[in-house]
Amino acid sequence: MRSRLVIVATGTANLASVLAAFRRLGADPALARVPEMVESAQQVVLPGVGSFGAAMCELDRTGMREVLARRVAEARPTVAICVGMQLLAGTSEESEEVAGLAGIDVAVRRFPVTVRVPQLGWNEVRAGPGCTHLSDGWAYFANSYRLADVPAGWSVAVSDHGGEFVAGMERGGILACQFHPELSGSWGSSILASWLDVTARAA
Repeated sequence: MRSRLVIVATGTANLASVLAAFRRLGADPALARVPEMVESAQQVVLPGVGSFGAAMCELDRTGMREVLARRVAEARPTVAICVGMQLLAGTSEESEEVAGLAGIDVAVRRFPVTVRVPQLGWNEVRAGPGCTHLSDGWAYFANSYRLADVPAGWSVAVSDHGGEFVAGMERGGILACQFHPELSGSWGSSILASWLDVTARAA
């Protein structure tokens, strides 16, 4: 049976919070532990906390790398959260020996030594032109690494911590958030609700 919404078990994510957030919005998410579920799903969530390398190793172990890379390349409905967003890049300074999904040609870099690391708590998000789901608001972050450069072909929202960085980005059916929308109150819920609604209607 084709699942409408599946959440990828990266082994590094707080799945309980993510599952609860989507259930509050009326969705019925299933955990995807095999590539076939990701391939056939209408909507996919790629969450993550912890390290870039550990998350990618789990995706490789479960055979998820290729199917996720294909979804990103085709801009099929996918939400990537925190480390999940960083996995869309080709490389990260956190795990330089590990290749990411390479959906964007921008490296993940550590925050400068001039600011507190990790960034932990609330920060302002400012949405740029072309954003459908992302909007101005306050989001909860928990990260030591970020995209400092805006990737070509994406609509982005930015925040500031030791300089401007990409807080979120959109392209086609993809919504990627460096912050945790599932922990960002009603504003975060509205972003996930918008993505659910728009991508469901498009399908």
